Amino acid sequence: MQVLHGVDVEVAPGEITLLVGPSGCGKTTLISIVAGLLEPTSGDVRIFDRRLGDLRGDALVAFRARMIGFVFQQYNLLPALTAAENACLPLLVQGRRRSDAIREARELLAAVGLGGKADARPAQLSGGQQQRVAIARALVHRPRLLVCDEPTAALDADSGRTVMELLRRVSLDADRAVIVVTHDSRVYGYGDRIIEMGDGRVTGVSAAADFRESHS
Repeated sequence: MQVLHGVDVEVAPGEITLLVGPSGCGKTTLISIVAGLLEPTSGDVRIFDRRLGDLRGDALVAFRARMIGFVFQQYNLLPALTAAENACLPLLVQGRRRSDAIREARELLAAVGLGGKADARPAQLSGGQQQRVAIARALVHRPRLLVCDEPTAALDADSGRTVMELLRRVSLDADRAVIVVTHDSRVYGYGDRIIEMGDGRVTGVSAAADFRESHS
């Protein structure tokens, strides 16, 4: 079964690109291909001029570990680990010393407002706090592409706003591109561009301000 049909999009660094559309339209498949988690049956994926199709096995894993951060909808934190231990995992994958990785994770947790929660385990954190740990984990290795799958879906309005404000700050890095898949109209105000999808195709690309005006 073909999920995507002739999708051709470009995501620019220094901004947040929102990917919107009904359930089942191919959004998650698209970002999984962009993040190197799925291999497309045809076409090219280029991340900062590097063609993912040229990478295989350990080379692809190493590229993802260096260049891409992924924020999952359900956080995917390991329950037996503390917030700092969860957040430092990408650095450990890169071979960093555990003590250095934990130190950097603690610094990043402090930067996202969780300095006092570094030793807490996921069960001791609210949903919004767990999502911020997940974002810290996605950022700790300083990726140039951050991909977020429904980061506010399980959050209340206040927590969702905190998460999107954090992503907004992250996106201001001129060397980093941020993609956010969302069904949540409350976050449209945080985007720079909006890509609309339907039935596996891109149906529209617009500046976020124009999109909001046309959907108000």
